[in-house]
Amino acid sequence: MESAKSGASTNAARGRRRDETIDERILSAARRQLACHGYEAMSLSSIAQEACTTRQALYRRWSDKALLASAAICAEVGRDALPVSDDPLADLVTELAAFQHAMSTPGQLSLVGTMLQDGTDATSRAEYGRRVIEPRLERMRSILEHARELNLIDEAADIELAVSLPTGAWYERTLAGLPAPDHWPARSAALIWRSVGGSVSPAPGPSARPAAPPNEPTGRRG
Repeated sequence: MESAKSGASTNAARGRRRDETIDERILSAARRQLACHGYEAMSLSSIAQEACTTRQALYRRWSDKALLASAAICAEVGRDALPVSDDPLADLVTELAAFQHAMSTPGQLSLVGTMLQDGTDATSRAEYGRRVIEPRLERMRSILEHARELNLIDEAADIELAVSLPTGAWYERTLAGLPAPDHWPARSAALIWRSVGGSVSPAPGPSARPAAPPNEPTGRRG
């Protein structure tokens, strides 16, 4: 009798279909909590409840809060990725605009700070780098390598250093309490482009210096 009951339970377990929507429900709840409360107040218990699942099911997929937050943000960031085209400068602007959008997501900067803390688990930090940081750097690296193939930048350009320039500057300004400059993606892309030997046509704008009268020194030596 006991054996029959055991067999029935096994057959029921085998017949139970796996809910394929659990992952997306958990990620969606995590993104909402990050947006509403920030990383520090994000609660795995309440995420599981909102996603209509159990904490055990959540932990089977993401073993800690940092990994879940990384996955939630990465799912959003990945949707911004675009293929490399034959206009690398425009691709750089698009990529940096995607970075700015991602960094403006509530909870993202808190998560970055958490990753830098000494007490953060090394596995969580490595996973964040693999899922969030490395793909962004790799896309920018691919853009500049394609530009080199098109002979639009210097053959000896230091691409490895160039791809880290804009993100480092962003974090520095944020820590200093400074807002993002107007047209940050386009201006940063132009700065990177010049640093690797690319040519950028000056764009007229309200901050552009007016042309000097004929008899006024221009500041350039002939």
